[in-house]
Amino acid sequence: MILIVYSTLDIAGVNIAQQILTHYPFIKSTQTYQTLPLYIADITGHQTILVALQKEAICAQYLPNDFPDAELIVFISRHTSQSGKPTLTVHPPGNLGAAEFGGYPKTLSVAPALAMQTALQAMAHYKARLSLNDYQVSYECTHHGPSLNIPAMFVELGSSPTQWSDTHAAKAVAHSALTAISTFTKTPASAVLGIGGTHYNEKFTTLSLTGTTSFGHMIPKYALSNIDTDMIKQCIKQTSETVHLALLDWKGIASKDKPNILAVLEQADLPYQKI
Repeated sequence: MILIVYSTLDIAGVNIAQQILTHYPFIKSTQTYQTLPLYIADITGHQTILVALQKEAICAQYLPNDFPDAELIVFISRHTSQSGKPTLTVHPPGNLGAAEFGGYPKTLSVAPALAMQTALQAMAHYKARLSLNDYQVSYECTHHGPSLNIPAMFVELGSSPTQWSDTHAAKAVAHSALTAISTFTKTPASAVLGIGGTHYNEKFTTLSLTGTTSFGHMIPKYALSNIDTDMIKQCIKQTSETVHLALLDWKGIASKDKPNILAVLEQADLPYQKI
């Protein structure tokens, strides 16, 4: 079972969900969740349920208890930034430090690296197909809740109310989410851990868009001062695929943090490569 989850408090999420219902064969179920109807479809052999929440998606810590058969959760959501720049983004949830926006402190969700890469590549495809020329396609580093012990990812539309109501952009996110779901598999594969750089890491994004590199969790420059061996081990464990390597955005790591990062990677027995 795969869940597509959005909040009724989220304009972008509602608009993306409407695009999903318009373009895919979801059927309204007699079952409800939080008093709202569930919509169900078969997506390439995956039972897929569209779930509406009456609370913000970042607070959906309870979902695995209510849907114990869920193998993947795809949150369709708004993205907010002070710049207001039009963006289509993908990221795994979880908190590298304090739990300021849902989830638990220093607790990560399971990152579905291949599914995230598929969604990212689909966003680039639909950006071109739908002539969304002003939009940037990007990974975001790991941030905010919920902290779930099953694979979970956010596919987002941002970064201001103008974009949240953009029908064409909502369609791009809807198709990208369903592309990731339609190709979802548990076949053994490998992934990398990204470390360093900005919250929107262009190097990591380019590697995934143009090649076969699948990123699980990504730790930005601003969070590195709090990273220890336990967090590196958690990044490895909380990735669906086998994490075989850390890619270091070397220029995107402060000089004061470099010795500690190299030390904790060695202690975690994770090879690394500087890019």
